[in-house]
Amino acid sequence: MKAKIENDVLFLHKDDVPHYKKKGSVVRNSYFWALRSIAGRANVGQDWEFESEVWLALRRVLLSFSDSGYLRLSETTLEFPIDQGEIPAVFRLIATWQSEEPDPDTEEETAPDTDEEWAS
Repeated sequence: MKAKIENDVLFLHKDDVPHYKKKGSVVRNSYFWALRSIAGRANVGQDWEFESEVWLALRRVLLSFSDSGYLRLSETTLEFPIDQGEIPAVFRLIATWQSEEPDPDTEEETAPDTDEEWAS
């Protein structure tokens, strides 16, 4: 999940956060509610925000769902831009750097003007 930190708030990119589906997987819906319950803001179509006070809880949620084996690693790993400087210690077990070049096999097309601030 693309992540960035600004003013001690961690933002998860709106395209990477889980979605609730009424008849969806129990695990995925539980993941949605677990993340949403600790988010400061989790509006549909917007980046989700997590204040520094809940970062430890966020790490625990990500590690727990990662360990379950039901979700892909890309769904539970934070990907920070290289220019972030340093990954905070609390996230080092569940974070990595965004790749500089997108993988053409997994790249989704997005409008260039909507994701400029997320570019690495």
